[in-house]
Amino acid sequence: MKSFCLLAVSVLLTLSASAQLSQPNQLGVAMGHIHLNAADPDATIKFWTDVIGAASYTHESLKGVSTQGVIILFAKKAPSGPSVGSTVDHIGLNVPDLSLLQPKLDKTSYKHWLATPGGTQMLIDGPDGVRIEINEDSAMYSPLEFRNLELHSADTQKMEAWYAEHFGKSIPGVSLAFVQDPAAAPTVGRGIDHIGFEIKGLEAFCKKLEASGVKLDSPFRTIDQIKLSLAFLTDPWGTRIELTEGLAK
Repeated sequence: MKSFCLLAVSVLLTLSASAQLSQPNQLGVAMGHIHLNAADPDATIKFWTDVIGAASYTHESLKGVSTQGVIILFAKKAPSGPSVGSTVDHIGLNVPDLSLLQPKLDKTSYKHWLATPGGTQMLIDGPDGVRIEINEDSAMYSPLEFRNLELHSADTQKMEAWYAEHFGKSIPGVSLAFVQDPAAAPTVGRGIDHIGFEIKGLEAFCKKLEASGVKLDSPFRTIDQIKLSLAFLTDPWGTRIELTEGLAK
């Protein structure tokens, strides 16, 4: 019985760490993925799996990592700058126990520090200058969960209203935090190159965006080789956004 229980826990933890995207909101929108620039994607993937605890992820030719709520993909490209200083400052995650993460990080060369007096939040400047915020939540059951994205702009009220209008006041799978930063640079080329939302009914969604005055950088198209439909746009403050349909499969 003890062996069976241990096996059950192991399976639960494995499933919890894997890609489980949320069900979409009333507009058909859910959190999908984050795309990072990496000088050495294989080494970066190893950091995310061995140190952070994410699961490896593949979708046809796409490779990356995943955890509950988000997929993280990598482009083989040295970033032009870190995530800090851009409109997407960092990625936020939850773990049940920060003390389990500390010894793993101590064996790396990446800067990390506790950001709260009680030791419940850690900041990590990881590979290619991508900042990761890890929050401790002792009540959670899974080993790793996606938490939030921190978006910076010169006008947080307008930014929040823009995202609410086009993607919904609440986007399942992610909490968007809006921070005042008039000097925030566009994301393209940085450590965090762009963010992605998974859309149910993407073609119709793109037509609705265009009808509301949003210009797409790249129109709706389906790439049969990777069984994925997608489109790109950039928000008014410089955050590149990829819209996909098919990553959740």
